[in-house]
Amino acid sequence: MNTPLIRVENLSKRFTRKPDLAERLVDRLRGAPEPSTVRALDEVSLDIGVGEIVGLVGESGCGKSTLGRILAGIMEQSDGDVLWEGQSLATMPARELKAARLAAQMIFQDPMSSLNPRKTVAQAIGEAPVAHGMTRRAEVGELVASLMAKVGLDPSYARRFPHQFSGGQRQRIGIARALAVNPRFLICDESVSALDVSIQAQVLNLFLQLKQDLGLTYLFISHDLGVVKHIADRVVIMYLGRIVESADAEAFFASPNHPYTQALLAEMPNVQQRKRLFQPVKGEIPSPLNPPAGCHFHPRCPHAFDRCRIERPALKAVAPGHLSACHLNDTPPMRGEQHQEGTRLP
Repeated sequence: MNTPLIRVENLSKRFTRKPDLAERLVDRLRGAPEPSTVRALDEVSLDIGVGEIVGLVGESGCGKSTLGRILAGIMEQSDGDVLWEGQSLATMPARELKAARLAAQMIFQDPMSSLNPRKTVAQAIGEAPVAHGMTRRAEVGELVASLMAKVGLDPSYARRFPHQFSGGQRQRIGIARALAVNPRFLICDESVSALDVSIQAQVLNLFLQLKQDLGLTYLFISHDLGVVKHIADRVVIMYLGRIVESADAEAFFASPNHPYTQALLAEMPNVQQRKRLFQPVKGEIPSPLNPPAGCHFHPRCPHAFDRCRIERPALKAVAPGHLSACHLNDTPPMRGEQHQEGTRLP
């Protein structure tokens, strides 16, 4: 098998909140409690192949943005390992590590907040390649013009500031800035969610064109399955810090396995089911400060049984290239028992 561009092995990330002065005084009187710890990622493993677009989907707070930031080098993991072309970033020599970090770039949700309002477009795009010695300062104007044209912006606007552009144009600036250091891997964190639908389509088509022209690999983080269906080769579903399902896009949308995935897909509008009453996933996502034991989804799952409340389900193959973490795959269904979509449990 070909070595994946990115491999994530048992990655965990914990955030510990430090008590404020009042809480410290109360703790001193009552006895020091356990520190408040959020387990944003809980032993996540994932492969991303060269040239692949992986759509990472989940509700707010599930940890998908944290995973993206770790892969971009913005944040350090608490446990686990990240491998770049089979080599661990933790043991990689400094020069190779720098190259790997530059090769992975992130595009953020809000382009206005990710751009310095005091810098022109030319400065925003051209700063990184000059700082890393990838281009000479005398040549940066030509590079900026080329990148702006590549993402669909008029190069004559290079001296303008971010507030002089629309939201879609600012997102294109962010894409050009990421491309300026010749990346191979782009992490797109809700990169179209703040845009109008028509502009979303344009930016998604731009991503697909850049993949074709530059051979890019993507981790496309989103909460919108409709957008992911349009762009992704493979879909990965996260719930409360854990991956619960992963499959090729075609198989994923045709035969979802995990109850959480089925609930998400049931919310997608469908012109063939106009009279259907769409309902959100029942219940609230549990607090990551105190996640449920066993399967994290069991308090909201209509199929939960005793084993789900005690034992964490392993991510197992249910079909070639299709992984799911659900005890129902190990337990024969009772006679007549069916999935929400009307198909018998595996």
